[in-house]
Amino acid sequence: VQLQASGGGLVQAGGCLRLSCEASGYSFSINHMAWYRQAPGKERELVARIITNSGTNSGTNYADSVKGRFTISRDDAKNTLFLQMNSLKPEDTAVYYCARKNYYTFDYWGQGTQVTVSS
Repeated sequence: VQLQASGGGLVQAGGCLRLSCEASGYSFSINHMAWYRQAPGKERELVARIITNSGTNSGTNYADSVKGRFTISRDDAKNTLFLQMNSLKPEDTAVYYCARKNYYTFDYWGQGTQVTVSS
């Protein structure tokens, strides 16, 4: 199993970025997925998660701090997870990780991609 995150970078406040997480080595469509982030000196926190697609519905939920600004999505045909981040704030600065959920735990993590938002 491998999760390869990309798309981070330096952006000004109010800007946007789109993170991607390409999965390989397993059947991507059968696992719930999530994005976490970790800022310097802080604990890792859940940003958003998405359940497996069920017909045309795909459940998502978000941390309060990103609701209305971030959108998590997945393309099972391309084995890829996305995080669209709009209206970025300096407090969004962190390393962002994608993670695979297996039963009750997140068992595989991507290597992280740095997002830096300047004021």
